[in-house]
This record gives sequence, C-alpha cells and structure tokens, in this order.
Amino acid sequence: MRPFFHDVLPVTATTLLTPAMAGLLDRIRRAQRVPFHAMTPAEARAAYDKAAEVLEPPRARLARVQDLTVPVADGTPLPARLYAPSHGQLPVLLYLHGGGFVIGGLETHDSLCRQLALRSGGAVLALDYRLAPEHRFPTAVDDTWAALQWLAGPGAAALGLNGTRLAVGGDSAGGTLAAVAAIHARNTGLPLALQLLITPGTTAHQDTPSHRLFANGFLLDTANVSWFFDHYIDHHHRTDWRFAPLHADDLDGVAPACVVLAECDPLVDEGIAYADRLRMAGVPVALELYRGLTHDFIKMGRALKEAAQAQQAAADALRAAWTITP
Repeated sequence: MRPFFHDVLPVTATTLLTPAMAGLLDRIRRAQRVPFHAMTPAEARAAYDKAAEVLEPPRARLARVQDLTVPVADGTPLPARLYAPSHGQLPVLLYLHGGGFVIGGLETHDSLCRQLALRSGGAVLALDYRLAPEHRFPTAVDDTWAALQWLAGPGAAALGLNGTRLAVGGDSAGGTLAAVAAIHARNTGLPLALQLLITPGTTAHQDTPSHRLFANGFLLDTANVSWFFDHYIDHHHRTDWRFAPLHADDLDGVAPACVVLAECDPLVDEGIAYADRLRMAGVPVALELYRGLTHDFIKMGRALKEAAQAQQAAADALRAAWTITP
C-alpha cells in the first residue's frame, strides 16, 4: 500500500480550501456553535437535526416517498424511508446515514437520499439504525446487515422493487457500515451491484497524517471524532474489521466500489487507503476526490457547487452498476 496521501503533500492546510469552502467555515466559526463533544448525545442529536439540511437545496419531489419499518435480527422494527423516482420494480440502494454512530437519522439525510434516487433512477431505502451510546458496537453493524438481508429476501418484493439488483451505501459512519456490509455480503454469497462509500471511516484509530493536518477547524474536529467513538465502541474493540474495515483480512470479491472523498477531511487518508486495498484485491473502484472541501460537503448544495457534482457522480456509478440507461 502506498504512503498516506498527506505523507507526500507538504502543505499548509488552510491554503488547500476553495474560497467558497473557506468562507463557509468562517461563517460557521463566527456562529460560535457549541461543539458536539460539549453536549450530551440527546443535545447533539437535537442540534444536528436542526442544522443538518440548512445548506441543502429544497427536498426534491419524487413519485414515491414511503415511511415503513424493517425487522432486524432481534425482532425490533426499525424506522426506514423509501424514495423512488417512479413506480415499478426498480433496483434499490440501502442507505446508511452519517453522524458518528451517535447522531443523525431519516430527517437529517432526507434531501441527500432524494437526490440519489432522483439522479440515479433507482430506489433508495434509508435505514434508521440504532445509535450509541444506547446501542453500542456492533448494534449498528447488525442492524445494517439484517436490513440488507431483508431487502434481498422478502423486503424488496414486498415493496415492489427488484431485490436482485442491490447496492449499499452511506456517508461518514454510514460509509463505514456500508463497507462492512459489503464484506458481509461477500462472505455469505449475497451479490451486490455496488458499494457507495462517501467520506467513510476505515481505520481503527485517528492516526493518519490527514487526522493531524485537519485536526481542528475543518468541520470534523478531532475532539468530536473521539467523542463519537467513545460513545460507540470500547477502545480494545477498535481493530475489529466491523469497525475498521481496513483491518479486514482480505477484500477479494467484494462489490465494486464508488468512493467519494473530500481533500480537507481528517478521514481522507483512510478513504484513499481503503480504495487502494480494494484495487489491490482486484475490486473495480471509481475514486472521486474533491479538492479543497471538507467532510460532509456533499450535504452543502446551497453553498458548494461540488455537492451536486458529487451527488451526480454517485448516481452515475449507481446507474452504471444497475445498467440503467438514461
């Protein structure tokens, strides 16, 4: 595996930012928001719910938006939301939201899921997996896998979708869950058309050069990452590949990947490292690296033109994997 991206990029971090991204970060700093790590999980969830779609365009209208529940391994019915641009037996993406395994949900990622459905021509099923600290590792992993199995089994048919054309995806912590689900699918012989990994976490610890370079002031600060992980998982479990898929023994035969990364993101080095490992295992990888942007940029379409570009790139990868023609 090659050196981490920021081992070979000697720069001053702030000079990398696009003018639009720098201006947006400056406005966020001047707002003096209380950081998540200074809140309780309940307070952080409320704050994230309030702010999550402020920088996104209005929610797109779709032919079908349906709230439902998905049964998971212990019998708990989890809330989920289906998005489809048309009626019929569409292929389907199981989508896992970001939020450090502690915050986020169906409402915080509604706009993004609508865009992925609208732009790809396929259906998106967003899962409201259980959050820490009430449900620590590996509950979110187990919920994701149960939902994917349900879709491949009776779920897709019950929803009028095509369960033989499945994909899994997510952003940030949801990207981690999607990568892990793709490995589970390979291990059990469940075919997937694509794994869509948007700014995923893949390593056990925050020890890459990009974690040091972008530790503070680039939206996803080190203190917040530590707060998320401490709520989610015990330190001695962090080398488990279900938390850190870069530690998986092998990645041969997992689903083709579309990996969407932001250059000024603490997680960018581990995202590139994971894409490298996939390629070394012979897995087809489309890597989209957006220069001068931070974590979560894909949800900032009101302020950043690159958000729509990244959404379209992800949708194009889904269309190609599903063989949907324009």
